[in-house]
Amino acid sequence: MLDAQMKRGLLENCVLAALARGDSYGYQIVKDMSSFVAVTESTLYPILRRLEGAGALSVYSVEHNGRLRKFYHLTDAGRRQLESFAADWGELAAMYDFIREGLGHE
Repeated sequence: MLDAQMKRGLLENCVLAALARGDSYGYQIVKDMSSFVAVTESTLYPILRRLEGAGALSVYSVEHNGRLRKFYHLTDAGRRQLESFAADWGELAAMYDFIREGLGHE
């Protein structure tokens, strides 16, 4: 089981990656991520609020079927965060490989 803090960080970057593909709304983000990671809307919305508060994304509303739908847009700061995570991935992958080798799984 992943440490909660590590999982939160990974999920935040998954959300940023989903938005790097284009602006989207909550339910669609859950669907886009579903083949890679299990995330519910109740998990997603606090992440979206946290990312918005950090300036990693912005929010705007669009009318859809008579209701306003919140869309999320990746900001330059969010793109930099995602790029930084991707750049650090090699170090994380090396740690993972080291752990797996210690368990005898090569």
